[in-house]
Amino acid sequence: MPLVNLRTVLDHAAENSYGVAAFNVNNMEQIQAIMEAANECDAPVIVQASRGARAYSQDNYLRHLMLAAVELYPHIPVVMHQDHGNSPKTCISAIENGFTSVMMDGSLLEDAKTPAPYDYNVKVTREVVGLAHKQGVSVEGEIGCLGSLEEKKPAHGAAEKHDAELEEEPQAEGAMSHLTDPEEAERFVRDTQVDALAVAIGTSHGAYKFTRQPDGEILAMGVIEEIHRRLPNTHLVMHGSSSVPQELQDEIRKYGGKMNQTWGVPVEEIQRGIKHGVRKINVDTDNRMAMTGAIRKVFALTPEKFDPRDYLKPAREAMKKVCIDRMVAFGQAGHARKIKV
Repeated sequence: MPLVNLRTVLDHAAENSYGVAAFNVNNMEQIQAIMEAANECDAPVIVQASRGARAYSQDNYLRHLMLAAVELYPHIPVVMHQDHGNSPKTCISAIENGFTSVMMDGSLLEDAKTPAPYDYNVKVTREVVGLAHKQGVSVEGEIGCLGSLEEKKPAHGAAEKHDAELEEEPQAEGAMSHLTDPEEAERFVRDTQVDALAVAIGTSHGAYKFTRQPDGEILAMGVIEEIHRRLPNTHLVMHGSSSVPQELQDEIRKYGGKMNQTWGVPVEEIQRGIKHGVRKINVDTDNRMAMTGAIRKVFALTPEKFDPRDYLKPAREAMKKVCIDRMVAFGQAGHARKIKV
């Protein structure tokens, strides 16, 4: 099966009431972990690369890794997605490099840190939609700005960094002003014709999302429910949705890592979102933590090891386990062979 666009996978997910994890990648081992998990679960996958990942791995390497994945697992539908494109130029370059789906994040200006006015967001997103749809490429847009509803503690930094310092979320001011407005979301989809819509509900990038177990005051799941009520046929996207499992935090600390106590987005809350139109769920931090914990364990228990394979193999296996857990929890397991292109 060739690479497929995002709409192909999310349409099937909507018809069958499941969600699809979108995993960020930077290198070969991460793609291998995702594809091995998908093969074991018979799950469609969304593999996404940020601008930072594309700069790190270089587009040619990344494209051929994706083509290898499709060649090795021809029965798995694979979406190659550009995460957080900051301008039409970024999205166009992704399309030219074989991406089958792009995100035009016009919620921020091109500097990827300044909140953008609505008209700007519509303009750049509509431009990308017009160009992408002519080539069968799907487009994800975003309305509202990601960022925690909590005041950040000094230990967590003034603002969360994402994508190797390329993107910065606005600092929370204790208000709900940067959350997605359901009425505006409805208008935005009508004005842009995006295939999927990322919404802001209080989640944020990175490991340090919440300083306590999230509840309705800091995780606004009701916003998703209202948007879905207004846009029942629009595929919704949850960014910053790693769960930051306690056991992965403990593993990192056990073998010499330093990580402040933190909480992510509970899987059960994501499942609640899936019942209300969420079809794409971005997961990155959980996989990074799994790999880091596994590598630290090898270094701590067998300090004589120096062959990268000795620590990258268990790291890959640890990430694969997280991917399987999410694929099963989100309901995408068992659906790969059912998707017809």
